[in-house]
Order: sequence, then structure tokens, then C-alpha cells
Amino acid sequence: MNKFIYLDAAATMQKSDRLIDAQAEFLREKYANSGRGVCARVAAVDNMVNNTRRRVADFMNTDSDNIVFTAGTTDAINRIVNILKPTADTIVVVSDLDHHSARLPFQFSGAKMVVCPLDENLCIDINQIPYADVFVVTAMSNVMGRAQNIPEIVRRAREKNPDVVIVVDAAQYVVHQKIDVVAWDADFVVWSGHKIGADTGVGVMYIKNPSRFVSDKVGGGMVNTVSRDGVIHFVDGPERFEAGTLPLTQIAGLPIAIDEIQNNRPNQDLIKYAYDEIKHIKRVKILTTRDACVLSFIIDGMHVLDFGAVAGAHDICVRVGNMCASWIHKKLGVDGSIRVSVGACNTKDDIDAFVSLVRGCVK
Repeated sequence: MNKFIYLDAAATMQKSDRLIDAQAEFLREKYANSGRGVCARVAAVDNMVNNTRRRVADFMNTDSDNIVFTAGTTDAINRIVNILKPTADTIVVVSDLDHHSARLPFQFSGAKMVVCPLDENLCIDINQIPYADVFVVTAMSNVMGRAQNIPEIVRRAREKNPDVVIVVDAAQYVVHQKIDVVAWDADFVVWSGHKIGADTGVGVMYIKNPSRFVSDKVGGGMVNTVSRDGVIHFVDGPERFEAGTLPLTQIAGLPIAIDEIQNNRPNQDLIKYAYDEIKHIKRVKILTTRDACVLSFIIDGMHVLDFGAVAGAHDICVRVGNMCASWIHKKLGVDGSIRVSVGACNTKDDIDAFVSLVRGCVK
């Protein structure tokens, strides 16, 4: 039986034994609901949530009061749409770098969509930033793997409209580079825990000025009191945006994932090695640059789904298709691509096996 080779860390990162053990320990020995009692175990869970919130805040260079837990990036962006309540007159600027989850929630809201041009390097063109009421910025494309100049994009957008609301999708960026929300100056920054090796079902929504917005959800945990005449008094802090029970098990593992991603970012040398190995193979067309954090390519004359099936038959997991990023593929003139992305578990032998597969497909 062949060794299973996982080369799809950009879709979701494999979980460490340390993280799995910590979540299992929480479920077996420490489990209770947060904010729902006064016993010692509930207090311990409350402390765990607060400590994780502080850890996330430090990770993003902000304060705990700016950190809201969500179910993930997609959930957060849909929530932002519901918080902002755009109308047909709201101008929402997007780009062809966007993941479907970043653009479609705004598109379905009925807002006026404007596409910001890309430059010759397929980055957001900072010299052609249009006027926006809301500007959705993909910090790093899941296809191209190139970091955008967030501070400069935000500065240029605010020159056009000082009141613009900047929403940054950092789902891919968070894996590879440090997030500094002070430097970015965005209003919302969102990412998913599973991208950095935490569990699925937990994400982060940074809100620069929480008091500026009203929560899109109402329920337990966010309400302090309801007066007899029906007036609702909400709690202070980020809990105002966290109606209902939080994904506590996933939150328990999130600090471990942060520690591990900070100490062991994906090995770009492996991607560069893969690039060097396949760039001269006939019929292979590489779509990303040498310094990209992911490697996306196509094989002339072979459908990407066919390649995915062949790779799967050899116990090699890669991403194939449009990556939920139709617009950048259209910009590239292709229907889809093959993407290789590495995590802490990958080795040079994994890349060698993959390259050998590519060579076999073009013979």
C-alpha cells in the first residue's frame, strides 16, 4: 500500500497530535458551557475562552474586545453582510482575486458590485482604487498565493471615501504571514481556524470599532437584561456578537494551532523545489510565481479533474478545479487549475512523488 501524501494544506491543514489531545482532554475532563453557571468547571471554561481571545488578539496585534469567535471565514463574511445591511445604492468593491465566499454574500445582498482592476502582476492595482462604500480585500488569493499590500490599499480606498468599510479576507494570508491589524487599519478582518491547523467550526472576526455596529444575531449570552417594556440591554465586549453557545472544543485547541503556525510556517522551500522540478516538464504551464506560497498549474491536453483522479489513485491529495475562485481563473484564461500546497507534515519525498506523477501524466 502506498503512503498517503497530503498536499492540500491550503484547503485545510492537518491537525497535530498535541492539538487533538488537548481537545480530547477538554471533552473528557473539562467540558462545560461558558457563561452559563458559577461552578468551578464553568469558571475554568470561561477562563479558557477569555485566554484564547487574548491569544488571538496578540496574534493579530489588537485587544481582546475586538475579537469575535465565528464558525469560520464564510460565516464571518455572511455575518458582516447582515451587520452592514447593504442596499441597492451601496457600492461594494471586490476583485478577481476573491474567493466565492468573499464576494457572493455581498452580491446576493443586491448591492452595486464594482470590480477593482488588477495590475500586470495580478495584484490589486493600487493606482486604480475605485470609490467604495464597502471594499472587500482578499489578502492572499488561494490560487495565486501572493500577499497584497493591505495598508496601501486601505489608505487609497480611504482617500476616495473616508467612511468606507474595509473587509479583509485573510483565510489564506494568516497561514503564511503575520497579521497586524493596526498597520492594516481595516474595519473587519476574518479567517478560519482550520487553515492554521485548528479544528473546523471556529473562526475569527476582528472588528476595529465594535460599538459602531449592531450584532446580526440575537440570543443567549449576548443579552444582559430585558426590561418589562421589552428594552434589551446587551452585554459589553465581543460577547455582544456571540449569540448562543460557542464552539468551545475548537476554541480550546485554537491557541495550540496559533503557537504551532507561528513556530513552523509552511516550508516555502518545498514549493520552490516543486517549481524547479516541474517548470521544464513539457505541457506543464505554471500559473503562480516562484515565490508563491502555493503552486498552481495546468497540464495542456489534460483536464484538471482527470489529473486529480489520477493523483487520488496514487494516494496523493491535491486540489483541482476552480478552487471556489472562478474570477481569477477566468482572468488567467483557464477553467480550473491544479494546486499543490504544503504544511508542516510534508517532506521532500512527498514532492518527489508528486513530480514523478506529473512526469508520468505527460508521457
